Amino acid sequence: MEFWESFWSIIWWFIWAFVFVAYLMVMFSIIGDIFRDRKLGGFSKAVWVFFLMFLPFLTALIYLIARGGGMAERGAAADQRSHEAMLARLREVGVTSPSVEIEKAALMRDSGTITEEEFRSLKARALA
Repeated sequence: MEFWESFWSIIWWFIWAFVFVAYLMVMFSIIGDIFRDRKLGGFSKAVWVFFLMFLPFLTALIYLIARGGGMAERGAAADQRSHEAMLARLREVGVTSPSVEIEKAALMRDSGTITEEEFRSLKARALA
């Protein structure tokens, strides 16, 4: 009997494909967490990676039990650092929202620095 002839063999193949993809996602998240952790030394990182290569299922289970609680915290901290770096870069290059630009233009119009025509021009540019 050929592989693709039975409906249940196809279903079984998809189940195993799902399990394999889930396994890869767990492995990559563990490896990412190992290298993201600044408290873990280089030797410890090498030992974890070595065991992940040669005893992957057992090592992944041990890692998730022993260090799984901190994975979310380290991931959230890395996301926060990335977000702060992005905001700092945006502030550095002067990117602001259209509402802030319109508000600045309105203040300049109200103080008499620019005319109503210039205000409308700035507003149209901010909204573009």
